[in-house]
Amino acid sequence: MKRSANVLSRPATSASSSAGEIVVRHCHGLAEFAACIEVERSVWRSSEIDVVPLPLFVIATEIGGQVLGAFEGDRMVGFTLALPGVRRRRTFLHSHMTGVLAAYRNRGIARRLKLFQRDDALAHKIEHVEWTFDPLQVKNAYFNLVRLGAIVRRYLPNLYGTTTSPLHGGLPTDRLLAEWPLRSARVRRAISASQAKRGTTASPRGREVIRIRVPAGFEQLAANKPDDAVRVQAEIRQDFEHWLGRGYAAVSVELDADGCAYILQPWPKDKA
Repeated sequence: MKRSANVLSRPATSASSSAGEIVVRHCHGLAEFAACIEVERSVWRSSEIDVVPLPLFVIATEIGGQVLGAFEGDRMVGFTLALPGVRRRRTFLHSHMTGVLAAYRNRGIARRLKLFQRDDALAHKIEHVEWTFDPLQVKNAYFNLVRLGAIVRRYLPNLYGTTTSPLHGGLPTDRLLAEWPLRSARVRRAISASQAKRGTTASPRGREVIRIRVPAGFEQLAANKPDDAVRVQAEIRQDFEHWLGRGYAAVSVELDADGCAYILQPWPKDKA
């Protein structure tokens, strides 16, 4: 299949690497797209009806999107799938999925995938990436807002409906929309801080700062006391919708033994 002229692509580096070395690059061909789906199945453990199918990976590479893989030797251990979009005459990437096999987590692979995504997007004059994430997943929240420098201004209730993934616990798939303005000073600071020392980004202070708490162990709560989990989720949804509706943005996350607190502050509408 001939590639279209606007495809986000680079000359591929070799997938071969020494044991333990991780190579991040664009994926090419049906076999590598199928490997993405195997990682997807392992991470989300969804029924087939909820698995993103192979043709979408193919189309993503043909219309200016990205299919990025993290490889150890010839084995794919993580991937990112992004699709192009246009909003207010601005082209951006919607990063639909990023997944890393359980045995390879906490090794910085997701961060390498996101930084490769950023570099590749900027090389093709795309300066904005967005993605959704579960507000109840506190480690993801910290990664997105603190380590990458994304902000959140929109709460999307039950965006995907009820899914078959056990990660979602049968709950409504409420999501926060992460905005990642790639050239912003905020993003550059977050990336530099992450490279120098993890967790060095300071949270804002002041009377206008709002905190929304998410308790630790929410996954266990959802599994053991689903009615309580629904109640907690609804309370968090109400808090986010109230403050985001008043022009606030979630700009940081503070982790502690009891869970996390999202940090919100007023955010101008025209500020990236």
